Amino acid sequence: MFAVFLLVAIAVIAIVYIVTKPQRTAKRRQSVTATPFPKAWRKILKYRIPYFKALPTDLQLQLKNHIQVFIDEKQFVGCDGFEITDEVKVTIAAQACLLLLNRKTDFYPKLKQILVYPYAFIVQKNNTDFAGVASTKHNVLLGESWGNGKIILSWKSTLDGAADPFDGQNVVIHEFAHQLDQENGNANGAPTLRDITDYKTWSTTLGREFESLQYCAQQHLPSLFNYYGATNPAEFFAVISETFFEKPVEFYQQHNLLYKELSQFYQLDPINWH
Repeated sequence: MFAVFLLVAIAVIAIVYIVTKPQRTAKRRQSVTATPFPKAWRKILKYRIPYFKALPTDLQLQLKNHIQVFIDEKQFVGCDGFEITDEVKVTIAAQACLLLLNRKTDFYPKLKQILVYPYAFIVQKNNTDFAGVASTKHNVLLGESWGNGKIILSWKSTLDGAADPFDGQNVVIHEFAHQLDQENGNANGAPTLRDITDYKTWSTTLGREFESLQYCAQQHLPSLFNYYGATNPAEFFAVISETFFEKPVEFYQQHNLLYKELSQFYQLDPINWH
């Protein structure tokens, strides 16, 4: 009888814990953002994130609050002897949280760790071709988003992306766009949209633009978007997200409907920042 009672008690405690988790999380986040943003972090923002000054005041405040929560909840791990400092955390968090502004967010709920290498890193991948022949391939990468709660970044590439907010290339934005895409399953270029009815126009618009980029890549024609976006729909979403934040004027002029889809998704209009 005691064993049954104990099992019931454990089950009740577990249910209460699960049910009250959102409230506890919200309370903790309120406590974190109630703490003044550190002066040292402000200096890092001004030094490492040039676009911060261009943001409207309300978005600057949002971004600082998001940075506080992000750093409180995510674990940063240095690799190959790399040291994690506040500069590393704030620089990465500021770029990652740019994608979360102006909309309801749970701060990349699947993400637990950010692994940071000093430079590009090598990832070993095992492949099996259509004939069943297995091979090992070594890829040199600047960043990678995993579905198991991890993102890997090159610190040098992170700094390069932050230093020039107008070149359309930002490894942090790219990898964290993948995280948004992976919140509802495997990355497929279709992140969670605000309304189920939004998927039709999203699919039509992005599908047409994806095919156009593939054609440009095959024919070596000029494109606003990096050819890497022609790899698959997931990479296309990540590439156009980089362009959306860093080259919004050209994006709006050359790919108006696609720009509007991203603007609706991100609830932002970066044209005004530039």
